[in-house]
Amino acid sequence: MASKLIPERSVLELLFGATIISASPVFVRAADVGPATAGFYRGFFGAATLVVFLLMRKELRRPGPELVVHATLCGILFSSDLALWHRSIAYIGPGLATILANFQALILAAFGIVVLRERPGWRYLASIPVALLGLFLLVGVSWDSLSAQSQRGVFFALGAAFCYAAYLQIFRTRPREEHWNATLSLAVISAVSASLMGVGAMASGEGFRLPDRTSLLAMIGYGVLCQACGWILISHALTRVPASRAGLILLLQPTLAFLWDILFFHRPTGPSDLIGAALAITAIYLGSTRVGTAPRVKAATIPAD
Repeated sequence: MASKLIPERSVLELLFGATIISASPVFVRAADVGPATAGFYRGFFGAATLVVFLLMRKELRRPGPELVVHATLCGILFSSDLALWHRSIAYIGPGLATILANFQALILAAFGIVVLRERPGWRYLASIPVALLGLFLLVGVSWDSLSAQSQRGVFFALGAAFCYAAYLQIFRTRPREEHWNATLSLAVISAVSASLMGVGAMASGEGFRLPDRTSLLAMIGYGVLCQACGWILISHALTRVPASRAGLILLLQPTLAFLWDILFFHRPTGPSDLIGAALAITAIYLGSTRVGTAPRVKAATIPAD
């Protein structure tokens, strides 16, 4: 009986985590702050929440030098991802920016094939034309009518996908430290990211001021819920849920982000947008749950941002 309850609880954790993270671009859009400032508060509140979580579990300890180096490299890549993604949200909206950023699943699959010499399965091969068609329907059909800012937003989102794919690949190469803890690692990564984004906020003149209560609550929600709570739920559940099922559940994140954009920010959406979004999300699923001939099956990846 207990063995049946654990997977079901893990599925609920995965559902809840994906739903929480889907609110990330909503928090960014709702706050009246710049992209670097939003990244700083995500890392700051996220790191603080993770430290509290580690204290409650009596797992907080001083990170070793190898973990610090690893977390610093991850923090640089994660900060780059956030910087690009936040700008894309401002230019093309939360929904489209999040769907395009989630193309990281396809980029990770391509890395496995090209660099790690994994043999591609049918899912990945099918995901490529599906992704291209979805991308064409989302932005290609109306490309000439898009403003220069919107066109930059598309490239920013795709750039974020590359940065996040690199971040996940480095994060998976965990340090060889004894008693390595993924939550502690993410806390250090969050602190590094907050520091880098803080420097960016000062250099760009954005600063750290939150203009109103809505911005404050949005940044708290962004850091506490999305950076900390959502990641804890998803990372814990991923090890207990089959990859194909996990990949399907995690599609809630870009799907809901697109829905929130329509409901909360009144994104103009026609039939080609809906079909394109559906195809893009299908391609993300195929890429994130591919089964090749490598010695092990890759688990579904954590959704971007």
